[in-house]
Amino acid sequence: MLAAIALGLAIKTPTIPFHSWLPPAHTDAPAAGSAVLAGILLKMGTFGFVRIAMPLLPEQWRTYAWVFVGVGVASVLYGALVALAQDNFKRLIAFTSVNHMGYILLGLGAAGLAGDTHARSVAVTGAMVQMVSHGLITAALFLLAGVLLDRGGSYDLTRYGALAGPAPRFAALTTIAAFASLGLPGFSGFIAEFQILAGSLGPATPAAAVAALGIVLTAGLFLWSIHRLFLGTPRSPSVTFADLSAPELWAILPLLALSVLIGVYPQSLLGVLTPAADHLITLVGR
Repeated sequence: MLAAIALGLAIKTPTIPFHSWLPPAHTDAPAAGSAVLAGILLKMGTFGFVRIAMPLLPEQWRTYAWVFVGVGVASVLYGALVALAQDNFKRLIAFTSVNHMGYILLGLGAAGLAGDTHARSVAVTGAMVQMVSHGLITAALFLLAGVLLDRGGSYDLTRYGALAGPAPRFAALTTIAAFASLGLPGFSGFIAEFQILAGSLGPATPAAAVAALGIVLTAGLFLWSIHRLFLGTPRSPSVTFADLSAPELWAILPLLALSVLIGVYPQSLLGVLTPAADHLITLVGR
């Protein structure tokens, strides 16, 4: 029963090796559709693990916890490495979703391992914060990718360069969203990944150590993308790039502002999630 539930949720989340539907879906969808898919619909998979698989089948979750930890770590590294190889900005963001969902599964898997109860609760709290954080940051990135397509007619990073000059607001918000996604302190992504890794370090030390490499890879891929998009010289001088309009700013700014709020004042979210994580650890330990 756990295998059947986990298979459905792994496809929905998605984790490797069931992730192959996600990049084409994001690439073909309009920006608003990708924002909804990343911000809300993917979380139905991870929420299913928290709400269905773990509390209903606690003994089985403990028995196979290392399987979920392993799949989570593999998703973290694979998602980051494949994203690093992308020239399509939207596909790059899609593969970072695989990376971020891997962190969630790592934290939830660690909850089923033997170890300090508080540490496992911290890992679960971090996983739930990551659900919220990913929804805010990646939705903003997909909306910004939509602006790129609208102005330049392509997601291809090799077509652009030096966009910081004609579009400073677009450059600033994309850079902020990228920094938030790679887990820079001051953003919700840092709170989530720090708690996942700190909580998993005790019950799943090797897995947490390997998963930490994903942060380095994510930083590399976003910094490289920022360099190609906004610095250097224009690669296609014929492309005219207008800056963000007021409606576009109002769509993107609140998402990033909420990420900053959680990063600067995490208790605004942790006060709600920590009791739920403690209760979940009690259910898994039955």
